[in-house]
Amino acid sequence: MELRHLRYFVTVAETCHFARAAEQLHVAQPALSHAIRQLEKELGVTLLARTTRQVRVTPAGEFFLAEAQRVLATLKDGVRGVQRIGEGKLGLLRVGFTGTAAFSHLPHLARALAQRVPHVELEVRADLLTADQCEHLRSGTLGIGVLRPPVTGDDIDFRVIEVEPLILAVPADHRLAVEPVVAMTDLRAEPLVTYTGRNSVVHEAVARSCREAGFTPQQQHEAPGTAALLALVAGGLGVGVVPASARSLPLAGVVFRDLAGAATVELALAWHRETQSPLVAGALAALEDVFPPTRPTAEVNR
Repeated sequence: MELRHLRYFVTVAETCHFARAAEQLHVAQPALSHAIRQLEKELGVTLLARTTRQVRVTPAGEFFLAEAQRVLATLKDGVRGVQRIGEGKLGLLRVGFTGTAAFSHLPHLARALAQRVPHVELEVRADLLTADQCEHLRSGTLGIGVLRPPVTGDDIDFRVIEVEPLILAVPADHRLAVEPVVAMTDLRAEPLVTYTGRNSVVHEAVARSCREAGFTPQQQHEAPGTAALLALVAGGLGVGVVPASARSLPLAGVVFRDLAGAATVELALAWHRETQSPLVAGALAALEDVFPPTRPTAEVNR
């Protein structure tokens, strides 16, 4: 039994007319009639009762029609699914996020993918440092990373989507909370809550900002991420220097202030240069309008 026999039979059964069916199928009517007879002979039953005036579907034909329609529909869905996978419009996309990017950028990313590639399923891994994301991109356990350059290794491509200033987080009752803008030099005598990760791009940017302001920070407490850092600030254990996207994590007892003289940090979409995944390519294309390339601070990007 061939698939064409199923298609031929379904078309004749749905039209109850050999001539119209032959026209729809773009085959000669004698060839169509012969194929139906072959099918009936193989099954050992009469599927279509024919007279000179009409074609009627037999009870066995009605049962076989429903089964043939189901098989053809399943095949059609399978073909379309394969095509969508090849087009990067179907599958599971694993995306990594660094720090506050999950709060500030994940909603926009998820909405864009849902609108442009609705059949792509999203799996999110949050709080991953850049070095970790690069390793996951290399191993294929991540398809796309939302990270802070510089990346590790020459095989990771990226495009900067935002350049963020560093801002100050202080307890609401702190003396600096009343200032609309605070200078880095004003933090010289302040206990600083810092990020734990020495591989953290933000940690390095904060340390660099302090050096350029002429002082070594008084690091009294450390936190593994921005949420924990802000909680320590709210507890009055010090002030924190965080990316501007931390404003998306409002916390009672903490106020944010612009910070003059502080460095900036970049946020980028990253992927493995040699990836052959249509899913990754399709997702990057879908995100181009939402996260257009931004001129990086160093004005150099791969």
